[in-house]
Parts: sequence; C-alpha cells; structure tokens
Amino acid sequence: MDDDQRGASASGGLRDAWETVDRLYEWLDSHNRKAPQEALLLRMLKLSEEVGEVAQAVIGATGQNPRKGTSHTWDDVQAELCDVIVTAMVALRTLTPDAAQVLAGHLHRVDQRSRGAGEAED
Repeated sequence: MDDDQRGASASGGLRDAWETVDRLYEWLDSHNRKAPQEALLLRMLKLSEEVGEVAQAVIGATGQNPRKGTSHTWDDVQAELCDVIVTAMVALRTLTPDAAQVLAGHLHRVDQRSRGAGEAED
C-alpha cells in the first residue's frame, strides 16, 4: 500500500470513527438522566477511569504487582488505550458538535509545533 492509499484509508477510517462516535454520543444521550452540564462533567471524569485502567493493564503486563503477577497482556494495554481514545472522542463530541474539526485543527497545530513551526505560539 503506498502513502496515498494509506492516507485515504486512514481518513476514511477516521471518518468512520467519528460516525461511530456520533452514534455513541446519541446512544449515551438517549439514556442520560442528568442535566446537560452534569453529563458533560461525568463524561470528562470517565477519562480518568479509563486512564486508570491503562495503568492497571501496564502494571499487569509487566508483572509489577507481586500478588497478581503477570495478569494482563500488551494486547490488553492496547485495548485500554483505545478505550481512552474513544472516551475522549465522545467527551469532545459532548462538548462540541464540531468535534472532528476541533481535533483535526488541534492535531495540525501539534504537528506544526513538532516540526518547529509556531514554537513561539505556545
């Protein structure tokens, strides 16, 4: 697969991902019994829970808990990282209907910073 095909596949995949995030957002909202501001805050807090699960999986994959030994795999860590990403995307979508554009713009700025462009900005 050449770079153009990879880019097209990745952008199509990202488009599909945002469609899934929109469905998850709508599903969560249809089951929400909290005030909008409270629901938003709880979705933000959900990120902490998911990050904690990444830490738990890393500790388990490295066998750092003598009582539990090696209780997780690196595949478990990957899955937990994916949960963090999905949770963050849903939280961002809860904050703004323009989540895909907000992320794309932010990613572009981070990319530019990493290349040395715009270092004086942040």
